[in-house]
Amino acid sequence: MTEMVFGATPLRAGDPILPKWWRTVDRWSLFAVLCLFAIGLLLGLAASVPLAEKNNLPPFYYVTRQAVFGTMGLGVMFVISLLEPRQIRRIGVLGFFISVAVVAALPVIGTDFGKGATRWLSLGFASVQPSEFLKPCFIAAAAWCMAASQEVGGPPGKIISFGIAVAVVLMLVGQPDFGQASLVLFSWCVMFFVAGAPMWLLAGVAGMTVVGGFMAYGASEHFARRIDGFLAAEVDPRTQIGYATNAIQEGGFFGVGVGEGTVKWSLPDAHTDFIIAVAAEEYGLVMVLVIIALYATIVFRSLMRLLRERDPFARIAGTGLACAFGVQALINMGVAVRLLPAKGMTLPFVSYGGSSVIASGIALGMLLALTRHRPQGEMSDLIGRGR
Repeated sequence: MTEMVFGATPLRAGDPILPKWWRTVDRWSLFAVLCLFAIGLLLGLAASVPLAEKNNLPPFYYVTRQAVFGTMGLGVMFVISLLEPRQIRRIGVLGFFISVAVVAALPVIGTDFGKGATRWLSLGFASVQPSEFLKPCFIAAAAWCMAASQEVGGPPGKIISFGIAVAVVLMLVGQPDFGQASLVLFSWCVMFFVAGAPMWLLAGVAGMTVVGGFMAYGASEHFARRIDGFLAAEVDPRTQIGYATNAIQEGGFFGVGVGEGTVKWSLPDAHTDFIIAVAAEEYGLVMVLVIIALYATIVFRSLMRLLRERDPFARIAGTGLACAFGVQALINMGVAVRLLPAKGMTLPFVSYGGSSVIASGIALGMLLALTRHRPQGEMSDLIGRGR
């Protein structure tokens, strides 16, 4: 317990890889991830049964699939968390080029499954959402460019990363997927700030985002409909937001009871985008606060560990990954309580979805790898020597 609170024990030369990993990894974050996955399976037992019945499938069909996908995601997370920062950088850059190529080809080879947005690649036995995998790989590639720009005689990495971010955002908006585009842009701004960007430049990016939002409102009926629904004075009780809001209110502090909720029979996306409404209705505010605390634990502990990281790439990429993970959870829950417009974004490790949980495993594996204790001095040592 002492090591979990105050940090890992010092490394010893010639340590086997698994004991070394166990002493250096952030165990509290690892424990929080496992808890989120367990909660996701628990909620899936209730939220996915109506959909299975509707599709004439076994009652726990989607829960079983989620368990399989989740096991794969946790396995990927574990393997990636064993790697060093330079290996994370190589895998991230390679994955970025592959995922960008697939996302760019979606207008030709992709499908929308009747949802009005071409975001998926159908494999017959399953479907893949490439943008989920693009996010962590983009963060790694952009962080590599920004870190390279800090080297003496290095390339203009910050400008290159900005060009990459704009290209990715435009591709996602073209699907359209404004939620993922916003998350990518937010991640880039956070990393750019950590890399030493001037505030006026970030303010300019924010202004461009606002202008882009107004243009999207006028050009996209899909986008305008969601904004109008969010700004409406009254919530239509027959919409997904209406059902979710009512379920959260009905849940109160301790919920209506396990299996007693009704929102899962009304919401078609109760097992994915609105699973927090199922948690609030059946388990109450207590469960919601537990879920929020688990996400906050991962983000806060990761950022605290990154404060003493000397490797620019690890510091920038780790901050981007941690903030993107936390903000995605915040957006999902914010939509359910009508603090944000509907965006169709999953709750990491909790919502149903193979692409989501495996991509979350990749992102958290990178984050755990970048926040592992490594032999190095504190950032304050470097500042002191610079003086």
